[in-house]
Amino acid sequence: MAVSFHNEDCRFLPHDRRKITAWVKDVIATEGYRAGDIAYIFCSSDYHLNINRTYLNHDYNTDVITFDYSDLDEGTVSGDIFIDPFTVRYNAETFGTQPAEEIMRVIIHGVLHLCGHGDKAPEEATVMRTLEERSLAAWREGYGEYPPFNVKA
Repeated sequence: MAVSFHNEDCRFLPHDRRKITAWVKDVIATEGYRAGDIAYIFCSSDYHLNINRTYLNHDYNTDVITFDYSDLDEGTVSGDIFIDPFTVRYNAETFGTQPAEEIMRVIIHGVLHLCGHGDKAPEEATVMRTLEERSLAAWREGYGEYPPFNVKA
């Protein structure tokens, strides 16, 4: 089973993809599952918005959209995770965080959805944020600094 990285309608791909893959698999294992096929697709804001409109009937930009193909009963986490790095950069500026941290947050946010965690209800959002922070701390402990985040509009 594989974690793969692709881009669509943009040139962005994250640095240190091997480390990110190992980290993603560690987070999945911490959640009690194993990684199946997980595809990260980094795409332009227009491409991402079209996905949001077409498949979710949402007419707004967001940073991450997750399509879940997991079989949690079998213990396998699989899915497609679409990330708009331009919205990630904008959100980092809005939230006062570093873009490199924010891209790592949405990378793991999608995986946490695949592991069965929601974020719609306030209680779910609190749990999701706690799991994101735990995962980011595990990255820093294992790898140090976040990979550089280079995306230009």
